Parts: sequence; C-alpha cells; structure tokens
Amino acid sequence: MKLQQLRYIWEVAHHDMNVSATAQSLYTSQPGISKQIRMLEDELGVEIFARNGKHLTRVTPAGEAILKTAGEILHKTESIRHIAQEFKNPTKGSLSIATTHTQARYALPPVIKAFIERYPDVSLHMHQGTPMQISEMAANFSVDFAIATEALELYSDLIMMPCYGWNRTILVPKNHPLAQVDRLSIEDVAAHPIVTYVFGFTGRSKLDDAFSKKGLEPKVVFTATDADVIKTYVRLGLGIGIVAHMAHDPVADHDLLALDASHLFEPSVTKVGFRRGTYMRKFMYDFIELFAPHLTQELVDRAYQCHGKAELDELFAGIDLPIY
Repeated sequence: MKLQQLRYIWEVAHHDMNVSATAQSLYTSQPGISKQIRMLEDELGVEIFARNGKHLTRVTPAGEAILKTAGEILHKTESIRHIAQEFKNPTKGSLSIATTHTQARYALPPVIKAFIERYPDVSLHMHQGTPMQISEMAANFSVDFAIATEALELYSDLIMMPCYGWNRTILVPKNHPLAQVDRLSIEDVAAHPIVTYVFGFTGRSKLDDAFSKKGLEPKVVFTATDADVIKTYVRLGLGIGIVAHMAHDPVADHDLLALDASHLFEPSVTKVGFRRGTYMRKFMYDFIELFAPHLTQELVDRAYQCHGKAELDELFAGIDLPIY
C-alpha cells in the first residue's frame, strides 16, 4: 500500500468518480491512476469502487470505510508538512475557508484585508456554498475552516466556536405600506409576500420558527442564497425582503427602507469550525481572532480539548457575543 494510492482513491471519490478529471487535477495520466487503484484493490482483496465496464460508478460500502481512514491518513501527512513549515517559515503557507455568500460579502472583507496585510505570504482561498456543503468541506479536510450559521452541528468531528450573533432586517420599497408601521408585528410581516433565504441557509430556521410559534404560514414567494439577489427581487416588487442585518448597505441600498426586525426573531449565531485533528498554525489562530476577537489562541486550544457539544456549550456559556 502506497501513500500515492490513497491519494488517488481520495481524489477520484471527490471528483465524482471521474478518473480523467482527477488525472488532470493531479497532473498525471488516467491509465496510471486506474492501474494504481486496481493494484490497491487487489492488495486489499476488496473493491473500493463499483464499476460499469471501465467506468467507476460509485463507492462501495468497503470503499466508504477505506476512504474515511485514507482521508485521515492524508490529513496527518499534510499536518506533518504544516509542522515543518511552521518551524521553517511561520508566516508562509496557505489557508482555505468555506463560507456562505453573506459572510463572504459582508462580514469577511475587513478581516481578509487585515489578515493579508499581516500575512502577505499566506495564500488565502475562499469557497462559497450552502451551510451543508461548507460543513462537509471542513469535515472531509477540503478546507481548513468553515464559517456558517446553519448545519455545522451536524458533523460531530467539527469543533464549532461562536463568533457573533446577528438578527434580521426587513427591506421594503420606500412607498410600501409597512413603511408606515411604527413597530412591526409578526402578523404584519405574514400579511405580505416574502422574499428570503433558502431553507437551511443563513439562519432561515429561526425565521420559520417565529412564524410557527404564532401559528402563521408565511407567504414565501421566492428564495435565494444571495442577499443581493433577494434585494433585486424586492426592488421588482415581488415581496418584502428578510435578510441578515449586515446585508443592508445604507449607501448601495438607498432606495430601500430597512425596518428593524430584531424583536420578531431570535438572534442567530455565526460559528467557525474546523476538523478535530487539524494542526493549527499561528496564522490560523490569528485569522480566527481577527474574525472573532474573543476567540484567543488560549480559548481555541481549550475548545480543542472539549469532548462533545455539551462541553463546548459550557465553555462558551459565559461569553457575551457581539450582536450585529
């Protein structure tokens, strides 16, 4: 068994069984990868991939278990490189982050700017996706950090730390009837068509809970993953927009009126998560602290030592998070 073979099966599985695409990404030949996979399967005595003719179709049950361990081994070898790099050049390396559009567009720009100024030799990579995709990328070592509001708790191997709380703003055209209401009620909101986030995205569950508790069925006529798209359809008169407060830009959105909705919905908490077993370099600690100043290296290390969600919740129970 060779480390290269483990790399090949891992990459093929994460390229949707496409050996050709895997070969291109690894700058090697398709026949070479296929041969090495067959040699590994022959050595192990089980098939890692099911086949239809010459084409790989899916990962077998045995392959699922093998790939899980292979991913951990490959991650450990990467950690060895990170350890060596930390001693060789602590200010050089790479950092990959998976997050949602809202975080990437509104919360992260000043953090990214400050980080790059502090670490110009660190290559920073950002991946956008749904909260589920983000969590999965962190769980399978595709990225170093996941930053999201929903779905992070679904992966037990992720260490999740609260960064800040946030609530919602209702966006309407300036001539909209709700613009004349002094203090909105949930009934006021439910009376109008709503444009908001896709379920499972950016605290959407808290929004749905607020209507459910009042026995109301919101008239959600359009959903999107991007706050800027939501605002576009509000401008078209499709409905009222419910977005994260941070997604309202008073200058760019001067034509829309922002109505406070913080009393209508429970605040959501954005968290940063990383896979247990990740080797944390100094610049990684610093990135987290730039994003959430209360998450010092000492506190992150304490979170790393926690066993399970209950211990993590207890660790952060006394911390007052900023609310945006």
